[in-house]
Amino acid sequence: MQQLIDWLVITIGAMGYPGIFLLMAMESSIIPVPSELVMPPAGYLAQQGQMHIGIAILSGTLGSLVGAYINYFVARHLGRPLLLKYGRYVWITEEKFTRVETFFLSHGEISTFLGRLLPVVRHLISLPAGLAGMGHIRFSLYTLLGAGIWVTVLTYIGYFIGEKRELIMRYSHQAVLIVILCSSVIISVYIWIQRRRKRA
Repeated sequence: MQQLIDWLVITIGAMGYPGIFLLMAMESSIIPVPSELVMPPAGYLAQQGQMHIGIAILSGTLGSLVGAYINYFVARHLGRPLLLKYGRYVWITEEKFTRVETFFLSHGEISTFLGRLLPVVRHLISLPAGLAGMGHIRFSLYTLLGAGIWVTVLTYIGYFIGEKRELIMRYSHQAVLIVILCSSVIISVYIWIQRRRKRA
């Protein structure tokens, strides 16, 4: 793992901000590149003065939006049957897709935001949004907000850990748990607000 992180630090340093953009676009689409191995090295490079942390976060967030839109348009134009038929070639099984689709249908459009913060769900949540024909403004805002939070957290993990790269995965996993707890609170508040509106 440390060798992989070392390689990513060198690669991201050589590719610069376009490399961050490209890798995070891949992470948000059907290519499962772990964001936990992309943004912390960028944060480390920012700590070393080789990158600007704000531009790195912006590059990662915009890359996530582009990758999410790839999934969105694929789902919208292919439809569910073709998506399931060809999805198995890129590790999208019917069981995995059904779980993500159920999550989207259960929590509504806000799941596009929450899904960006959750492992596994993160790179698939745009598919049911595309199938449902979710509006572009809401989709973009929810995706940018969720991706921005997650990218920022990971980048600052790399920034503060610095050379102790063996701790990156440990703190990334802890960040996932914290984010899941926060997402649960957000869902609860969102449901409470929706119920109050319906009563009103």
